[in-house]
Amino acid sequence: MQQDSETKNSLFGKPFDGGKRMDHGGPQQQQHPMEQQQQPYHPQHPAMMRLYEVQKEVASLGPQVCTFSGLQNDRDYKRLERELTRLLLEVDQVDTEGKAELQGARKRAAQEVEGLLRYLEENATHPSRVAIEELSNEARQLVDDRVVAPQRSGGVAEINDELVDALQEIVLRLTQVKTEGRVPLRKARYRALTRMCAVQDVIEGRTQQQTLSLPLSGDTHEAVHRINQVMVKVSVARSQLVALLMGLSGRDSCTHLSRILTEMQVELDALDVSGNAAIRNYRKQVVEEINGLLKHLDLEVEGDDTRRYDLGQNNSIREIEAVRAHVSHLRDGVLRHCIMGDLSFRPKAELQSLLTHLDQVDTGRNPCIREARRRAVVEVQAIITFLDLREALARRQPGPSEHPSHRAVWLVLGSLSDLQAQALGFDGKRLDKSYMMLEELLTKQLLALDAVDPQGDETTKMARKQAVKFAQNILNYLDMKTDEWEY
Repeated sequence: MQQDSETKNSLFGKPFDGGKRMDHGGPQQQQHPMEQQQQPYHPQHPAMMRLYEVQKEVASLGPQVCTFSGLQNDRDYKRLERELTRLLLEVDQVDTEGKAELQGARKRAAQEVEGLLRYLEENATHPSRVAIEELSNEARQLVDDRVVAPQRSGGVAEINDELVDALQEIVLRLTQVKTEGRVPLRKARYRALTRMCAVQDVIEGRTQQQTLSLPLSGDTHEAVHRINQVMVKVSVARSQLVALLMGLSGRDSCTHLSRILTEMQVELDALDVSGNAAIRNYRKQVVEEINGLLKHLDLEVEGDDTRRYDLGQNNSIREIEAVRAHVSHLRDGVLRHCIMGDLSFRPKAELQSLLTHLDQVDTGRNPCIREARRRAVVEVQAIITFLDLREALARRQPGPSEHPSHRAVWLVLGSLSDLQAQALGFDGKRLDKSYMMLEELLTKQLLALDAVDPQGDETTKMARKQAVKFAQNILNYLDMKTDEWEY
């Protein structure tokens, strides 16, 4: 009855929220300005009764729309679009008899349905959703060419470090896709990342297995022949799992493969290998490999839990954010003292302890958490290098015999120190004039370093090389601060 009450209220000015208000990315409706003045039309009126029924259906579809993470050609998209279009037509056919109250109720009901349709289409066609799909297809093609297709044709899969590195590069690009805080986009990115990381894990596990001296000779024990047969099946199952994870299998399912792997475990458990430690160890390794494959077979529903893809609620992310807040406080203190010419504030020991803390954060093999940790580490290292250069400049006492080229490099380093202070304190966007000016000044310093002629002086060569790297690190740091990356 509570839902009926809420539905009736929504028809008379209170906004309908798709079953529950979505605070992160779902469609929001504005409150009707006449809400306090309107009096409800008779709830038993046929038009109102029909609108109530429509609103109940919308209430059940709203949460589905707000968490749908697929594309327009997906079956669920077509179902939701079809249901919402039907409801919109039914709302349009409601006879309001020219009554203003009924017309207002019908209009609000239509706006609710139209809002859900619009939100569904926007997320399914969003540039970030398209980017996620393109990267998924790239990974899918890579795995198909190197692993799945060769095994299907009776060949040998090309599983090596090169394949692992290629997948890792795609994963890193996927972590850079912006979701704008939209639940469907976060969910789509998380699901794609989860599957790619699972494939990485399976492939990396295979490269490790290739170093084992398995299988054993069948002459060793009568059980060895059966374990060897299971090993062959495991190899086939591994390829099937990779195909499933990447969407390359049209006939297999996670449930079917799980049943096959479980049957292998039962077969191995039934073997009598007592009294032979080598064979027991052999069976144990095969069982462990099967367990390693089984742990990836719950991905059909992976990502349905909001806590998984909403990393703002992740404990590791919260830990990283707490460190970043501390780093921000220290950075502000360092810059404030530098402006006053005071070099006594040097919290390097505290910054080093924060690096140690970040190194201990559990990323759970999640590439987004790894990237968040990496960026936090870069922030800490930027302050440390800034303090190191300031101290070096303060201690510097050039002698009369110093090479002119070496002196020129130190002049550039002095300018870079001032520019790094600006980069550390920058809090704008790439289109800001201050950003473009800072980037231009850093580029000029790189050109100045390029113009320095060491004249065969090895010390100058080394100093110039380090100065160039320092300038590039400042540019990279500035680029990182303004790339609007998100979890």
